[in-house]
Amino acid sequence: MVNKVILVGNVGLDPEVRTLEGGAKVARIRLATTERLYDRASNETKEHTEWHTITLWRGLADVVDRYVRKGTQLYIEGRLRTREWMDKDNNKRYTTEILADTMNLLGRRSDNPASEGSAPAYGGAQGASSYGQQGGYAQPRPAAAPQSQPQQPTVPADDPDDLPF
Repeated sequence: MVNKVILVGNVGLDPEVRTLEGGAKVARIRLATTERLYDRASNETKEHTEWHTITLWRGLADVVDRYVRKGTQLYIEGRLRTREWMDKDNNKRYTTEILADTMNLLGRRSDNPASEGSAPAYGGAQGASSYGQQGGYAQPRPAAAPQSQPQQPTVPADDPDDLPF
């Protein structure tokens, strides 16, 4: 089964960042993605904007707190999550959000409203930030348990059978 979401959009409001009692940081942002559709009947291009709620935890929330503001362009990878809750009238409500695993700051540094001050150095193509494992800010993954089996001997680099696939 696969539950994966990839979005590129602009932050619509300044992030909401909180620190929980246990010390974990959580951030919530609203991200706008816009698709342009060409209507052949009217010979016009129309835009449709979709708003997404993104939740980011711990290290990603810290980066959001320091560098993301309204207008920042982001690349987000994550998964859909639906929560249920009771409103003040005791009605059951549902909300669907994206739980982010990876975030990249996009655009030029001068375009980012939070870049004034001590923002990180940008690198990579087209001004995208290059931090973490996947070229962005990523949630730390738990370390794999040590294997008790002996490792295979390494093949010398000049071996013609050592193909990279």
